[in-house]
Amino acid sequence: MNLAHHVPDSAGTHPDHPALRLGDTIVSYRALDRDSARMAGLLQHRGVRPGDRVALMLPNVPEFAVVYYGVLRAGGVVVPMNPLLKSREVRYYLGDSGARTLFVWHDFADEAIAGARQVDVEAVVVRPGALDELPPAARPQEDLTDRHNDDTAVILYTSGTTGRPKGAELTHANLNRNCGIAASGLFRLTADDVIFGGLPLFHAFGQTCTLNAAVASGACLTLLPRFDAAQALGILDAHAVTVFAGVPTVYSRLVRQPGKEGYDTSRLRVCLAGGAELPVQVLYDFQDAFGCVVLEGYGLSETSPVVSVNTEQAGPRPGSVGTPIPGVRVRVVDGGREVPRGETGEIMVRGHNVMKGYWQRPEETAATIRDGWLHTGDLGRVDQDGYLWIVGRKKDVIIRGGYNVYPREVEDVLYEHPDVADAAVVGIPDPDLGEEVGAAVVLRPGARATAEELRAYVKARVAAYKYPRKVWLADALAKGPTGKILKREIVPPAGR
Repeated sequence: MNLAHHVPDSAGTHPDHPALRLGDTIVSYRALDRDSARMAGLLQHRGVRPGDRVALMLPNVPEFAVVYYGVLRAGGVVVPMNPLLKSREVRYYLGDSGARTLFVWHDFADEAIAGARQVDVEAVVVRPGALDELPPAARPQEDLTDRHNDDTAVILYTSGTTGRPKGAELTHANLNRNCGIAASGLFRLTADDVIFGGLPLFHAFGQTCTLNAAVASGACLTLLPRFDAAQALGILDAHAVTVFAGVPTVYSRLVRQPGKEGYDTSRLRVCLAGGAELPVQVLYDFQDAFGCVVLEGYGLSETSPVVSVNTEQAGPRPGSVGTPIPGVRVRVVDGGREVPRGETGEIMVRGHNVMKGYWQRPEETAATIRDGWLHTGDLGRVDQDGYLWIVGRKKDVIIRGGYNVYPREVEDVLYEHPDVADAAVVGIPDPDLGEEVGAAVVLRPGARATAEELRAYVKARVAAYKYPRKVWLADALAKGPTGKILKREIVPPAGR
């Protein structure tokens, strides 16, 4: 089994069908098959052998797919990296993974080359069209290198919110099964579909639910290297996009985009939200504005990534992240004991989607995967119908005077206020209560709500111990590469 088999398979059935699109540039499945075979030949010519790691620092451009599938065809292991990493971060990722080569987009080459030089790794600078000029000495590798189900295909580095980033080893079986479920069970993709490719391809969500799902079904992935709401709407219109996937921030920005009514998005038939909790109000606003159902799901880098998702067939339940995908089990536990339905505990996952382990970290792997169950560190509950609801991260729970306050619940109320664009609820040390509830809020353009008004708004809608006593307005909230708000970087203003 080799994850790259989807490329020649789709090229055999839909050779002239668009596989990738970036603006006016279209790459057919025949071309993707040819170019990834040439890339595999080049890598073998350079001495890359099965199991060797090859790193990518490429944005959402067609060359990402060419190198990605070329590495897999050669039997290598892909190490995707955020193109915005600085040299010290590049050095860490390359050194930790033991990558032999780094392919980097020309716009980000300086930092990448500086970091690669420190660990003696060759950096290959990629420009538009550069892969068309591969040296003739590299004979194309038409056949795929045989790989076993448990062989590592991709090492995805976690965000490192609790320490230095760790590389989650995802196998060919992990990714094949997950993308197959996304393509057929979730999106019901056909070769006639056009998928919006705005999710970063270096992230698990973008790889599985857009790139691999598209290639597995012969659909077209239309790329956007850097998200911009107006550009995204233009792509939805001009490219007749049928399937959309994005993080909550993307949905919020599209809802707020002036003039959105002027774009034809009528071909949209299904949207998927993930990467962070989607405020229910944003979901309703998007569905009202675009007339398309939004299916929220849940997953982690360590689970390839999809764990659970709402489906049209079962009937979406706004606010929940659906039911486990086929072959995956979810338990909610407290102190090792599975809690009754409706009660909150830590989410545990078991199934074909769970990673092989953390790269060269046996102790951390053993602490995370016990008796076949992945301990996610996320808090949730399962309702009487089997739907999973995310409450928050274990470390994010605010304990105020002995009462547990789950930030997600308070954030959902803030998002219901018409003036709120972004909100994050955090714990603030308090000498009396242990922690106080705080909220950082970004207003919509032109909005005039005050911190006092927002505090009163929430107070009227939640129990007395839950509402944020400390509310402050911010110009923006720091976000990670997928648009998830980085709570660890939120600092209350002095005197708050």
